[in-house]
Amino acid sequence: MQSEFGKLYLIPTRLGDNPPLEVLPISVKKIVELVDDYIVENEKTARRFIKKIDSRKSQNSLNFKILNKYTQREEIEDFLDACKAGKHMGLLSEAGCPGIADPGADIVKLAHEHHIRVVPMVGPSSILLAMMASGMNGQSFTFNGYIPIDKAERKASLKRLERQSYEHNQSQIFIETPYRNNKILEDICGALHANTRVCVACDLTLPSEYIKTLTVKEWKHTNVDLHKRPAIFIIHKD
Repeated sequence: MQSEFGKLYLIPTRLGDNPPLEVLPISVKKIVELVDDYIVENEKTARRFIKKIDSRKSQNSLNFKILNKYTQREEIEDFLDACKAGKHMGLLSEAGCPGIADPGADIVKLAHEHHIRVVPMVGPSSILLAMMASGMNGQSFTFNGYIPIDKAERKASLKRLERQSYEHNQSQIFIETPYRNNKILEDICGALHANTRVCVACDLTLPSEYIKTLTVKEWKHTNVDLHKRPAIFIIHKD
């Protein structure tokens, strides 16, 4: 019965407020023009994004299922009903690529369980863009999500990632809540070896984009304000 199902398109979005088609291929526009049923984190921002992509699309034709950190697993069981009815659906992240550091992975897992075809689309991923620009080991890297908030746990976590990087020649990627970015860079400088390389990549794809890889020793003498700027941090100890 799979041939009667609609497809689930994994639709990437912008990383900031720049014009969508500056960073997204025309194929994304074509799918947004085609699809009326969406699974999103926030309906308001999803509608705004869709309008930016296709200003002629009727907003009244759009149907949304909300998927965020508060959505319970049992709530999503009917989220793909439109696909099962033969309609194509779109899965939208708030920023970047669905399923990468966002709750969309649960929907993709459900689609595979129900034999619904999943179609990933090309778009910006802050994790991969930062890795590309870091000058670190792109053959072996790990995304670790958020670093602990507790001071002692944070220091231990940073040292653990540094040790893993050294032992496995593996770049270690992590993120922080934007308003704590300056603090995490300060903690990195206080916890890690002077020669450990650190890449800071923020505001990726935006006019204010900032990407720099320096040693911890060099970062201690570098002034940069990362406050409330979406950022990726990567460390590598040779």
